[in-house]
Amino acid sequence: MKFSDFVKTGAIRAELTATTKEAVIDELVQSLLDAGEISADQRDDIVAAIMKREELGSTGIGRGVAVPHTKHPSVQQLVGTVGVSEQGVDFDSLDGERVQLFFLLISPPERPGDHLRALENISRQLRDESFCRFLKQSKTADDIQQLLQEADDNQFAAG
Repeated sequence: MKFSDFVKTGAIRAELTATTKEAVIDELVQSLLDAGEISADQRDDIVAAIMKREELGSTGIGRGVAVPHTKHPSVQQLVGTVGVSEQGVDFDSLDGERVQLFFLLISPPERPGDHLRALENISRQLRDESFCRFLKQSKTADDIQQLLQEADDNQFAAG
């Protein structure tokens, strides 16, 4: 599975303004709403579902990266977005570091394979130090989209 299979270009946020875990999740879910990927009447329920998932254990996986995610019946296919926070956000990460890169995923409950493949792809790509560094330095959604495309094209030789 490639980033282009689930990251919705219109939802990418290169300059997140949120400064807390819940605010980041809220901002990224709103970006999916703004891009027409989720319905307004499901927005708050999706935020709540992602926060409930965070209560099970932080999705801050370390090295400045978090992958907040949930399964939700309101989506017909896997949708996701990417956000970058220049200053970083305290996300209760496993390594205690502030998070700068966020990959938010929402998938239909009946398609767990897509969800897992997307998580595997993110995890594999994020092992590449230069990919992470370039993403953290991205200033525009177009920059982020270009990096994701390069990753899809295997220009980052991860793992």
